[in-house]
Amino acid sequence: MKKKYSVTAKDKKDWLVFTKHLADIHDKEVYLTKSNARVNKIRRLDLHGQSLDQANKTVKKFILESFENKYKKLLIITGKGSRSKVYENPYLSEQMNKLKYSVPEFIKNNETLYEKIKKISEADLKDGGKGAFYIFLK
Repeated sequence: MKKKYSVTAKDKKDWLVFTKHLADIHDKEVYLTKSNARVNKIRRLDLHGQSLDQANKTVKKFILESFENKYKKLLIITGKGSRSKVYENPYLSEQMNKLKYSVPEFIKNNETLYEKIKKISEADLKDGGKGAFYIFLK
């Protein structure tokens, strides 16, 4: 059997003082939602159909804008190269997946971009797996 808690006079007084100043109390959920809206949201960029030069320019602009706007997680979709128009030995062709490997290298070799990045990792299967990667911004 639970003991009943009897409210003390001090507790009653504290509660009355607390309820008189409700305007000073901020809604924690609203604050957390607004402050973390960009932290929790994944910004996406799909590079399908772009040349290597176009893709690098697009990625640079995308990362800089995302950093300025305080996003923390980016998803860049390069594709796996399985639909490339290169037909000689498709299993070994470097041209079939040039964005998949070249875009992360471009980012790592660009000091302006790389200083804004915490980590680059392969995307989860639901987000593109081996045909995509995440960038976690500082």
